[in-house]
Parts: sequence; structure tokens; C-alpha cells
Amino acid sequence: MTEETEKEIIEGTVEDIRFRNEQNGYTVLEIGCDDELITAVGIFSDISVGETVKLSGAWTYHNTFGRQFKADAYERSMPHTTEQLYNYLASGAVKGIGPATAEKIIDKFGENAFDILENDPEALSKIKGISLDRAKEMSADFKRQFAVRNIMISLEAYGMTANECIKAYKIFGSDAVERVLENPFDMCVSGIGIGFERAEVISENLPNPPKESYRYKAGIVHIIMHNLYSDGHTCLPRNKLIKVAADYLSTSEDNIDILIDELCKENRLVCKEMNKKEYIFSATAYLDEKSISNRIKVLLKFPPPNRKTLYKEIETVETELKIEYAENQKEAIQTAVNKGMLILTGGPGTGKTTTLKGIIKLFENEGLEISLAAPTGRAAKRMSELTGKEAKTIHRLLEVEWDESDKPVFKRNLRNPLDCEALIVDELSMVDINLFASLLAALPFGCRLVMVGDSDQLPAVGAGNVLSDLIESKLLPVVELNEVFRQALDSLIVTNAHRIVNGEQIVTDNKDSDFFFMERHSAYEAAQTVASLYSKRLPEAYGYSPFTDIQVICPSKKGEAGTNNLNTILQNLVNPQDSKKNEISVGFRLFREGDKVMQIKNNYNIGWEKGKEVGEGIFNGDIGIITQIDKKGEFAVIKFDDEREATYLREQLLEIELAYAITVHKSQGSEFKAVIMPVVSVIPQLKYRNLLYTAVTRAKEKMIIVGSKNEILEMAQNDKNTRRYSALKAMLLEDEM
Repeated sequence: MTEETEKEIIEGTVEDIRFRNEQNGYTVLEIGCDDELITAVGIFSDISVGETVKLSGAWTYHNTFGRQFKADAYERSMPHTTEQLYNYLASGAVKGIGPATAEKIIDKFGENAFDILENDPEALSKIKGISLDRAKEMSADFKRQFAVRNIMISLEAYGMTANECIKAYKIFGSDAVERVLENPFDMCVSGIGIGFERAEVISENLPNPPKESYRYKAGIVHIIMHNLYSDGHTCLPRNKLIKVAADYLSTSEDNIDILIDELCKENRLVCKEMNKKEYIFSATAYLDEKSISNRIKVLLKFPPPNRKTLYKEIETVETELKIEYAENQKEAIQTAVNKGMLILTGGPGTGKTTTLKGIIKLFENEGLEISLAAPTGRAAKRMSELTGKEAKTIHRLLEVEWDESDKPVFKRNLRNPLDCEALIVDELSMVDINLFASLLAALPFGCRLVMVGDSDQLPAVGAGNVLSDLIESKLLPVVELNEVFRQALDSLIVTNAHRIVNGEQIVTDNKDSDFFFMERHSAYEAAQTVASLYSKRLPEAYGYSPFTDIQVICPSKKGEAGTNNLNTILQNLVNPQDSKKNEISVGFRLFREGDKVMQIKNNYNIGWEKGKEVGEGIFNGDIGIITQIDKKGEFAVIKFDDEREATYLREQLLEIELAYAITVHKSQGSEFKAVIMPVVSVIPQLKYRNLLYTAVTRAKEKMIIVGSKNEILEMAQNDKNTRRYSALKAMLLEDEM
């Protein structure tokens, strides 16, 4: 799509609404302008057919739909001719009025129809077929629309976008203008989704500046929430928060100290003393960690029925599964069955999967109803493949729905617990405090709980240190599998993973192994080598598919050896432009039929089909292939790894990225036959052990690192960057509940 730079103003009547996204107001209109029908696109609120609009913007050229007017601002006036009035009412703009009723109203009242609708519903009820109650409902809806329009006009005058105005109205209702004028920073915490920096810009446009305390308080909460969502800290030391906030907001530390107390009294923040130091939490993070702590203590107080698993039973399982268990594996199986709660941890090659199979077999022998779950779709699929039993994502297990603010709500909860008698959760290191609190709340009393994870991997993308805190509390039974089995010792992937954990240099002297190192001295050289390996050398040597078997995993998005650049290179190599393949441009991204793509944020609204099964929700990290692009309808169909198929509208494709190369964080919970990782010119903030270890342990058959041995060793020796502030361990060790 190309855009002409010269700004223009056009005026006309809305003849048709071809598309509207109810979530963000993005609309495609047909405008009647000087006997010409013009297509206009932009963010319009609840604009309706029949309205007269004045649009400011520029002409664009769409490859499929031709010339369009892209509006960045607009004014509107209500229809005034009887034809315009009819078109407006017949469009369904007013609840309860369709074409037939619109015709009756216009026939009776003509150009006075709107005045009657607003001020005289009794007169409206004299039309045959319209009761007084129905007339009052029509009038109320008509008035509501005028209220919305007035709010939109007022707020847009202060520099707010149409999308922001819509959200403000949805949250604040008819008080939206007054609320924004008094305290624009209220929009940061009310679900509108306006960030602190954006609220500062809006506040500068207001006729009177808001109270300074509003800005300071919002800034303090912003710092807490930024650390929660971006860095995973569930809390911050009070003294550290005071210093950071004072610098950020250009005020005194004493002022910040006082305002923190006020925020705590307002229940917007929580202050808690731990180890003789004060820590500050967001209210939600505190409640999540406290909920986990309380629930764990309750589950320990009311454990599943006790029983004794005899070694003879484990020997029978060994015979059936053709497995010989080590002593700590037998200990894990006994603990899971007898005590009903277990954390099973260990690195690659230590036998976590074979241990799980034994636990599942004994649970089955007892006739227990077993559920298996993992944080992501790929992790659940992998769990199913390894155990031979169906595994669901935790969201699916808890039967996720969403509220009006698009926040997840789980049907399975404290009042409606899960039906299972034994629950096994894999990849617990990826689970954040919010999801884990929801999972524990839905766990019925007497249900056995087995939690599996590797604490040396990256922590969850979300907040908290769930797995590490649970292990370090020593409150729950923990079995660590630390013996690498003989067959695993033949794998340099396994050997090097353990060397990385120990801060040692990787071994690369075995040319017939499953682990290869290719030295390159610049990011450019590394990128070229990665591209060659991905598109040609590995497929030719091993028969691997670039789409399903090989994954490039990078420390960062940026730079020549980052995912952004590599995705462009790899797309052109393995899925080049072809006249038979449709394409669609969304922002700066170009998607093509056949592209490998990834969902980059949780979206609970996208519907999917899988055979006869239907559902909603595509989650951060789900990978699939674009099977169809409809240029006229501006949508794409994506088939994900677990066979779910989903249709994406153009706007929803903003949540999709090419996935030939992905970051290490996005690879968590997945395994690939072959992994290629560039490690050269890595920025200092990303040179740490857990990042390297997580990437290496994603490879099942081949691991190739391209880059610098010195940088690999630097990463292996640095274990500092993944430390987080969290309170779960301290809460678990408290006596009171």
C-alpha cells in the first residue's frame, strides 16, 4: 500500500459500512461525495450510515482495492434530509429500528424524526406496532449515541485518538470527560490501556493541569507494573523504588515515600516486610503470591489418601515399560503416589520422561482420573508425544473465557474445581504467578499434584519465580534427577547443557556428534552461515524440513544476527515471492502463503477449528503455517502445529510474526529436531547462562552454534541476569496463613 503525502479534506454522506472492528473502531466506509463513491478507512467510533462526515487525511493506494482515503481525523453532523434520516435509521444505528420501522417514522414525522426520537417517545408510540416501552427504549438508545458523540468530540479536542475515546467511554461511561479533565492518569490503571507516558502527553493538552500528586502516584504504579510485566519482579525493595521513582518523576525521595504510604492505604499497592526489609507490590501480584502460598499450605494440610507403593509394583512397571529405574527415579515415583505432591526436576538426559511414565502407570493402576497440562500448545503437544496421553494447555484445562476487558476468566476455579484425581504439570519454570494461582485454586482436595520443570531454564515470561521459590522453600517434596544416563552421555547436546549449567566451556571436538560449533567473527558472517544451514545444508544432509524440523533461535530480535533480519533473509530463501502465492502487508510485515509464523501475544477472541472440535484462543508462542491469504477479504488462514486452524482478520495479523527465526524466550517449552543459534555480538544484557542453556536444550537431534567461543563462555559463566524479586518463598515459610 502506498500513500500520497499531501493532506486533504473530503466531505460526504456515509452510504455503507463495509467492515468494522468493534474492539478498536477500525472501519471501512463508503462515502458519497459529489456523485462519486469513495472508500475511506480509519478509526471511527460508532459512526452510522446516513451521517454527514468531514474527513481529514491522505489518499492511499491499496494493491487489491485501489485508491482509498485514509482518515486521521474527522468531524460529523447528523443527517438532515429525509433521505439521509431514513438511511441512518434503516441502517440499524438505533436499537429496535430497522428499515420497515424507519420508513414508518419518516413517513409520520419527516425531518422532525430526530427531535421526536430524542424528546417525545410518547408520540413515537402512536405509530402502529410501536409500544410505549419500545418507544422509550429507542429514545434511550438514541440519547446514548448523542452522549457518546459529545464525549468523543470533547476528548478528541485534548489530543486523544478515537480508539482511546471509545475505551474511555466504555470504562467511565457518561462521566468520561469529567474524569479525564480531573485526572488523565486515571486512564493508566482503569483498564483503558493508556500508558503513563501517553497520559502525560494528554495531560499537557488539558485546559488546567491535574494535581501533581496524581502524576506522581501514577508514575510510582507505572514503575511497579513495568517491573512486573517487563522484568518479572513481583515486588521491589521500598528503598530502591523510592530512589528510582524520585529520579524518574523529578521530585524528592521524601515525597515519594509519603505517596507510597498513601497508595498502600488506597489498596493500589501493598507493603510487606520480609527479612527485615520492606517490599512494595502491586495489589494483583501480592494477591497472586499470597493465594499460591495459602493454597499450598491448605493442600499440604489436607493431602490425598496416604498409601504405600511397594518396590514390587515399581518392578512390575519396569517390566511392562521395559525400563530400568535408578534409585532417585524410584524415589520420585513413590513420592508422587504415596505423598500425593511432588516437584520433579532435572536437566536433559536425567530421565524425567521415563519417571513420568512410571508415575502415570501407577496412577492408572489405581484407577485415578489423570489430567496432563503444560503452559503452551507446543509444550502440551510434546508432553502428549512423550507420554502417549492427551495433554492440554493450562488455559484449556481451566476452560478459559474472557471478560469485557479481554482479561482471561477461568470457568474452572475454587467453586468449580477440576474433575481430575491426579494432575501432572510440565514445564513449570514457564508458569507465572497469575496462572499458577488460578491452577491451584481449581485443584480439588485430595487430587495428587506432580509438577515437573527445570529450574536452570529461563524463568516465566510473566512475573515470578514459581518453580525456584517452591523448591527453595523446602515445603514440598522435591526429587532432583541429577544422574545423566549412559545413553544420554553419548549426546554432546546433553553434555554441553550440563557444562553450561556449571559455567564451563562447551565441548566441540567431536565431528560426528549432535552438537556443532562454527566460528564466525561478525554478525554478518554468522547470519549468512545460519541462512545457508537453514535453507540448504541441513535439509540436504539430513532431510530436515525448514518449516517443521529446523528452528533458528536467537538471543535478540535486533542486529544482523537477530530475528528481524534473519526472518527476512530466510523467508526469501525458503518461501520466495511467487505469482501463485498471495501476499498481504500488515504494518512493516509482509506475509506470504506458506510462511512459518508465530502468535506473539495471548488472544482469547480468535476462533479455531480442529476437525469437529471448535474453540477460541490462540496463545503467545503458538507456531503455524499460513495456508491461505484472501486479498479481497483481507484475511489469512493459519494452521498451527497442533492441527488447530484459525482465520485472522487483517487487524489481527498485527499479532503475528514470521517464525523462521525466534527469540530464546519464545522457544520455551518447545523442542525441535535441529536448532541453529547465532552467538556473536550479543548485547551484554543478554549474555547470561539461562538464555544459552534454554536454547541448547530445545534441540533434540542437532544443535549448531554459529559465532564466538568467547561469547559462549561469557554467557555460561554469567548467572546474574535472571534473578528476580519475588515473595513466594518467604510467604511459604511464614507460619500464619
